[in-house]
Amino acid sequence: MTKKSILVKFGENVREARKSKGLSQEQLSFKADLHRTYIGMIERAEKNVTLKNIEKIATALEANISELLK
Repeated sequence: MTKKSILVKFGENVREARKSKGLSQEQLSFKADLHRTYIGMIERAEKNVTLKNIEKIATALEANISELLK
């Protein structure tokens, strides 16, 4: 799997999990203590997200990290 495809898949999984929880990007960013535009950039695969931020996002979504990385 290429770096780009990993970022795309992670972004898609974050978007899907966020929408299934009925959260806006702004609401997720507040829960994860991240900037709203950063969440959007992750969902569009424009940012190479750090492990710390993956953990913050997973916690905010009440999801396992592995669910967001598959």
